[in-house]
This record gives sequence, structure tokens and C-alpha cells, in this order.
Amino acid sequence: MSIEVTTLDPRTDADEWNRYVERSDGTNPFYRAEALRLQATDTGTTPHLLAGFKGQEPIGIFPVFEYGKGPVTGAFSPAPFSWSCYLGPALLNVDKLKQRKADRRTRRFLEGCLAYIDQELSPLYAKFVTAEFDDVRTFTWNEYTVEPGYTYVVDLEGSEDDLLKRFSSDARSNVRNADPDAYVVEEGDGDDVERIVEQVAARYESQSKPFQLSTEFARSMYEQLPDGAIRPYVCRVDGTFVGGILVVESDRTRYRWQGGVKPDTDVDVPINDLLDWHVMRDGLRDGLERYDLVGAGVPSINRYKAKFNPRLETHYEITSGSFGIDLVVDRYQKHS
Repeated sequence: MSIEVTTLDPRTDADEWNRYVERSDGTNPFYRAEALRLQATDTGTTPHLLAGFKGQEPIGIFPVFEYGKGPVTGAFSPAPFSWSCYLGPALLNVDKLKQRKADRRTRRFLEGCLAYIDQELSPLYAKFVTAEFDDVRTFTWNEYTVEPGYTYVVDLEGSEDDLLKRFSSDARSNVRNADPDAYVVEEGDGDDVERIVEQVAARYESQSKPFQLSTEFARSMYEQLPDGAIRPYVCRVDGTFVGGILVVESDRTRYRWQGGVKPDTDVDVPINDLLDWHVMRDGLRDGLERYDLVGAGVPSINRYKAKFNPRLETHYEITSGSFGIDLVVDRYQKHS
């Protein structure tokens, strides 16, 4: 039986699409229909929610965003300049298949998606940043350029003390010796979502770097996704916000999406070490398996992230077309 690739509407078919998202191990909250609609609105793109079926059985999903300016069209996943977490294709119902059958199903699904993208969008440039999707051979066979991207992942296993013992000595000391009366780390609210994004934006501005994530988009994600999908962890000193991390949470993984920048206040509290520790500790308590620090490609930042003793993990950046199409790609920032 052949694989059929069709498109779903992010509004009228949202419940159906979200069921597929929830059944795939390789997704995160940014795949949900609500998040795709917000990305499309925020970036001025058109979403194409591709779903593959073998008969009535769903076997894969691939959200793609069409961006056009004049005669130039691009295809992206995630949306261009949205600063979203990983997207790209994700599979369903392949875990129990033998390798030959899984290979065939994956290839046919992806070839159907790429045929749709080519025929319906005809992009001059395409860029996809995968999530937990390793079999990118079909893209290579279809003359896409595939390059590895890197991230650090902390395994949330053992006891809280076991987790802390795996940190570097300075990170352990910062967590253990911090005066508990000098600070509060807690989950905040929608206002704190905006505070975190504003702090990150100010940090980027101070370094003369572009930063397109809007407070409106981040707050809408917090308000429209299911409870717990976006968690604003904040650190307060004397009741005042001094730092925060926006955490994206899937069934088994927490993602360090935004925040954790160098604080602009002079307080004797290791703000970011405490934030990351509370994110990991709470994830461990809630039975999650992984904390993805989202990025291991910037040496100046890697040194901080590496002190939590993470694993280096690979994802993929898949491109096609001319990178010189400035109208499409000049604002599409690589994940750090």
C-alpha cells in the first residue's frame, strides 16, 4: 500500500493534528496547531501541515512554512526568524517495524513531502532544523545539503543528589552554598514571560546582535498552549526579578528555550546556576528524562552549559537552494 501525503488545516483540523503530535516521540509543543498558527502569524508565513498516511494509519507529520516576498519563495521548518525550537519531520508508528520496512516507510513519506514542497511551493530556498529525527538520508538523496547541528542534553536520572554530583565543582558549590534566604526561584506568570524576553533582547542589543523574538509571541505561546508547555522560571531577589529561563516542556524533555543570559544586576547570587538547577531538579521530580540546553555551537556559551556534565547530541540543518537570497534568509537566524 502506498503512502499518501495530505495537508491539514491548522484551525479546522487542529484536534486531529494535535493527536498525531501527541503520538509521536519526536515532537515538542512547537508542533502543536496552536503554536504553528502563532508562528505563521508572527512571521507573515503560510503554514502547510503535511501528514502522511498508509491507508488510515498516520505515519508521519511535517509542518512547513511558506515565506514569500515578490517572486521569491522559501520553505522553512520552523518558520523563518521565529526563534522557535526544532521542527522538521516526525514519525509515528515505526518503533515496532523491522529496519527494512521502517526505511521504506520513512523514505516514501519524506519523498511525498518533498514532492509537495517542490510542486506547490517551488521554493528557491528551503531550510529545516530537525528535532529528534535522525534518518535524513532521503534529503541527501534528493540533493539537499545536510549539516549537523549540536546541542547539550542532561540526562535526568538517579536522585537529586546524584544529579548535582555530576555538575562541575563550581556549579555544585554555587547551588549548595547559595543562601536560601537571599533569593527565590519559582515558576512565574505571563508577565514574567515578557520580562525574560525583554532581558534577552536587551542582552542582544548590548552586543549589537539581532533578536526578533517578540514578547507578544512568547506570551501568546504561554497562554494558548496547554498548561505546562511553556514554563517561565524566574529568580527574584528581595522580590525583584533578576533573571529567568523560558522552558518548553514535552512528555519527556525540557528545553532551555530562552533566557539565562548574563544578568545586568550586581547581586551576590549565582542566578543562572540556580535557575538551571531548579529546572532540572523539578523535571527529575516530575519524571522527565532529559534537559536539552538548546545549542552547543557557541564556544563562549558552551563553557557555561558544559559544567552540568551534559551529553553532546546531534540534530540536523537541512538546506536547499541559494543561500544568497537575502530577501528570504537574512533574518533567519541559526539556533545558538
